[in-house]
Parts: sequence; structure tokens; C-alpha cells
Amino acid sequence: MITDYSHKLIVQEVSPRDGLQIEPTWVETADKIALINQLSQAGFSRIEAGSFVSPKAIPALRDGEQVFNGIQRQPGVIYVALIPNLKGAQRALAANADELNLVMSASQTHNLANMRMRCEDSLAAFADIVAFVSGSEVRLNGSIATTFGCPFEGKIDEGRVLQIVDAYQELGIQGISLADTTGMANPRQVDRLVRRVLQRVSPADLTLHFHNTRGLGLCNVLAAYEAGARRFDAALGGLGGCPFAPGASGNICTEDLVNLCDEIGIATGIDLPLLLKLSRGLPALLGHEVPGQLAKAGRSCDLHPMPT
Repeated sequence: MITDYSHKLIVQEVSPRDGLQIEPTWVETADKIALINQLSQAGFSRIEAGSFVSPKAIPALRDGEQVFNGIQRQPGVIYVALIPNLKGAQRALAANADELNLVMSASQTHNLANMRMRCEDSLAAFADIVAFVSGSEVRLNGSIATTFGCPFEGKIDEGRVLQIVDAYQELGIQGISLADTTGMANPRQVDRLVRRVLQRVSPADLTLHFHNTRGLGLCNVLAAYEAGARRFDAALGGLGGCPFAPGASGNICTEDLVNLCDEIGIATGIDLPLLLKLSRGLPALLGHEVPGQLAKAGRSCDLHPMPT
């Protein structure tokens, strides 16, 4: 284990997409736009602002065009759209998305449940998307869902993950995300796989996407960081979860992650007080409490008067 925390940890906010996609209560388009506009002030370099999937599959995000066309874009912030296919890519480019996030599962079974196709068919569809965006300034990121485990198949062979990384790069996809879709990863597994992937992918092009399903989310972040990873997805309030994975709970919580980094001296450049303000407003927006812990407990530096 290293103790050199001098490298900046880049936090990428995914709550407007990955966080809201599983919410049963409809969040108004104006409220989504307001949330993204506020997050744009917090210091993030990337915000996953929405998706262009079938409204029948993910009705909570059926307003992708309106959201992307309505947000106030901040210089230096990349606004990302999740897309499932070429039609989604066409819609996302028309809405001026800066980056397209493509997703395929390492698990064949999960890909069939999530994308309704086999992995080889997903890769063929990605080739069409790469050709479509060729010559534009839009960046492509390829996410590998169920990297660390599948609720249907169990553990995923690391060689399988490396094959997908190679296939993405051969297609011309610039960024790679390793996603712990159902929170099955553990720190030793994360350390080992991240080191192997970083032999193929630069730290600037690798993202880790953890869920806190079994309480190991922040442990896995530190393991990945110490192995050389520098970019991490997180969701305000710990929102989110995969609709097509049984038992998949929320993403790692953005404010909890930023607080961890602040406590041990890892720079993030993120405005933690602003995050706490936004997170404490989520229950009123969504109609339920959210998993994040810091918004409830406060920072360790937030002292209280002695009780009488």
C-alpha cells in the first residue's frame, strides 16, 4: 500500500443519469436542468447529464433532448450522454453532447438482460457508432458493466475484461470505464485488475465506476487509486443502481468520496459545502431519503456546542 496521495483524484458526477434512471418518481425536466446547472458550479470536469435510450426502457430519462438543450454549459465541463445504439448517438449529437458513453457487459447474461443482445452484437453496433462520429469532436467512452462480478454468472474472468478493453481500443474508443455494476468487487480484486488494465490504458483514459451495494465502495476507490487509477464516477447522495441487476443499489456517494479525499489529503477540486447543500435537497426532490452519509452526519470539522 502506498501513502503518496499527491495525485489529484478526478470525480465525475453521474447522478443526473445513473442516479435518476432508477427513480420511480418522475423528476421534472426543469428540476433536472437546475440540478445539472448547480453541479456545473461545483468543480466537476465531467457530468453525465442524461441518456438517449428508449423511453420504454428507461422512462425516467425520456427527456434527454430537453435536458441537454436546456442546461447552462460551463467552460471546461464535459457533458456526457449514455447511448445504447446508433439512433441514440444520432440523438445525442443533435443535442450537442460532448462525450458519448457506450455500455456493454463483460457478462453475456447481463448484456442480454440490459441491452437485449449478445456481446458480439453490441461490439458490432459500437463499430457503427465509431464510424458515425468519426471526424467530429465528440469523444467516445466504452464502459464494461459487471467487470468485477455478475449477479447471474458470478465472478468474471479477468482475461475476459482485458479482451473487451482490447476490442474497444481496436474500434477507436478513447476512454475505458470499469464498472462494478452490482457492487461485487473487493479491494484486492480491484488492485489486481486495475494494474493489469493500466498496462493497456493510460490513467487519463481509465475510469472506475463503483457501487456501494455491499459497503465496499470507498475501500475499492482507495485500492484503485493506489494501483494508479485517477478518475472515478460518483453520484450525489449515493443515488442510482442498475434496473436490470437484482439487488443493485446506489453508486458511491459523491460527497462521501470528496470528504474521504479531503480527510486524507487527496486533492479533488470539488466544492464540498455546495455538494452537501445539493444533497440535503434531494429528499424533497425525490420524495425519499438518500443513502449518502455525510449529508446526515456533517463533516468532522463541523463542531457542536456542548450540551447543557
